[in-house]
Amino acid sequence: MTDFNFEIFLVVIFSYLMGSIPTAYLVGKLHNIDIFAVGSGNMGATNVSRTLGVKWGIFVLGVDALKGVLAIGLSQIIAPDLGMITTTLSAVMVIIGHNWSLFASLLTGTLRGGKGAATAFGTLLMIAPSYVIIGTMFMGGFILARTRYVSLAVLTMVAMAVIWLTVLALQHTLDSMVIFYCWALSVLIIVRFRENIQRLAEGKERRFGDRVQN
Repeated sequence: MTDFNFEIFLVVIFSYLMGSIPTAYLVGKLHNIDIFAVGSGNMGATNVSRTLGVKWGIFVLGVDALKGVLAIGLSQIIAPDLGMITTTLSAVMVIIGHNWSLFASLLTGTLRGGKGAATAFGTLLMIAPSYVIIGTMFMGGFILARTRYVSLAVLTMVAMAVIWLTVLALQHTLDSMVIFYCWALSVLIIVRFRENIQRLAEGKERRFGDRVQN
């Protein structure tokens, strides 16, 4: 195995394992709750907020976003010469790790994970210009405030970021590898949010602030 291939291998494995840290599941277990068995059954910040309160939801959101930041930052140390290839692979793999978590699967006996929104946001912090981050956050906040649909806010933010970053890459303002990141992100989010999309279309989606019984 060449040094190039070995570095790619390390980035992929490390980023996947970083993403696999099951923050919401562990927080739930601290409170004697199986996060997969309450609320939406999702291993994410929104379900934690509904089940344990906003404080714990914010904690999970922050840690899951940090996974994306750390995965890319440390991968750049592992393979500094690969540039945007390192960043892109790490970003995609850390989201995959969160969505299909090795550790959550080993703990529960079933392949499972979260939906990747917070971790994806962490990767976006490392890749997108600050004005894209601010713009998408403003739009997401506006949608959430008006509708209280977290899923709709996430989907809107992702769509806006993907289109914006793709345009910047096509204009050569950003590296062309950003296009791969954008469309990989789109696929991962759509796959994991497909049930939310269906509930939104049917008017059955839960709103932020709704509580569930433990």
